[in-house]
Amino acid sequence: MKIPGLDRITFDPRIMGGKACIRGMRITVSLILNLIANGMTQEEILKAYPYLEPEDIQQALKYAAWLAEERVYELVGEKE
Repeated sequence: MKIPGLDRITFDPRIMGGKACIRGMRITVSLILNLIANGMTQEEILKAYPYLEPEDIQQALKYAAWLAEERVYELVGEKE
């Protein structure tokens, strides 16, 4: 699966069970997002994972933003 504008985000069932990864490596988008959410800076991430590039982190964030655009629809006939 390819997402326009997110060419560094890859999906392969043989790598990390098909989770969204960076450039086919065993680095998941969720790992990068968790590192950022827990206070690591881009510079710290790049130092800890020297095979990553700044654009990898940017695309991980863009992918998360794209996923957050998902809409939730109420089921017809469902009552609270």
